[in-house]
Amino acid sequence: MSSSTPPSVLLNTGVQMPLLGLGTYKLRGSEGVYRAVDAALAAGYRAFDSAAVYRNEADLGRALKELLPKHGLTREDVFITSKLGPKDQGERAMEGALHSLAQLDLGYIDLYLIHWPGSQGLVVSDQRNPDNRAQSWAALEELHAEGKLKAIGVSNYTPAHMRELMQSCRIPPAVLQVEFHPRLCQTELRRVCEEYGVCFQAYSSLGQAELVSDPVVMEVAKTCERTPAQVLLRWAVQQGVPVLPKSSNPDRIKDNSRIFDFTLSKTDMDRLSALDCGQKFCWDPSEVA
Repeated sequence: MSSSTPPSVLLNTGVQMPLLGLGTYKLRGSEGVYRAVDAALAAGYRAFDSAAVYRNEADLGRALKELLPKHGLTREDVFITSKLGPKDQGERAMEGALHSLAQLDLGYIDLYLIHWPGSQGLVVSDQRNPDNRAQSWAALEELHAEGKLKAIGVSNYTPAHMRELMQSCRIPPAVLQVEFHPRLCQTELRRVCEEYGVCFQAYSSLGQAELVSDPVVMEVAKTCERTPAQVLLRWAVQQGVPVLPKSSNPDRIKDNSRIFDFTLSKTDMDRLSALDCGQKFCWDPSEVA
């Protein structure tokens, strides 16, 4: 993978977002974050995905400030994503986003997402949820206009949440980040994103590691002499879907980056897509009002 210009996708803001990023969920402690970021930069990663609820924004910001010069890179060479926590959904959204900016301390955030369509402390059916989402989005639009958030988007939104947002927003979301893997192909959501010009981005590409032992995935991996994880990540990026594999292991971080030097055959792509059964390994936002 080229260290200069990683394969990327064009967002509706006119900015390129790398197809491969390091997910940092469960990556805690300054030493662990530093080691993972160092390995990722060495392997060619140029995007890093954090969130307020991951409680690692400050460690990620510090690690990047120390490591970018070591790898001959500047702030502009990397793409940083973070997310508004459900506890700050609504009237505290501005405060929450500014806290993320201060914690990362990198001048600006490349992409900032509303992490969850609901609000902490409210039941999923609570009718205050739509108002809180709208309030959060207005705060993100304001910070985007000020240049503090270069792009804004959402995570875990359903097609109904997306349509609601598109009807009321001044600035459309650049990205929708959701769970996506061969057992959860998200056909309707992808169609909605295409209709609105929103980049569809995957998390949990490996199905919380369960899919690496799926017999079909293992068979395809054996055929193309790759790891099951590489096959699952390749299945997504070959469809133009950006991925965020997470690992704290430097060897696995490197392995997961080797997804741009091979292609899956149409037969293999179809076999993997045929595993679709609507299985979610993570949060289920479908009941949030």
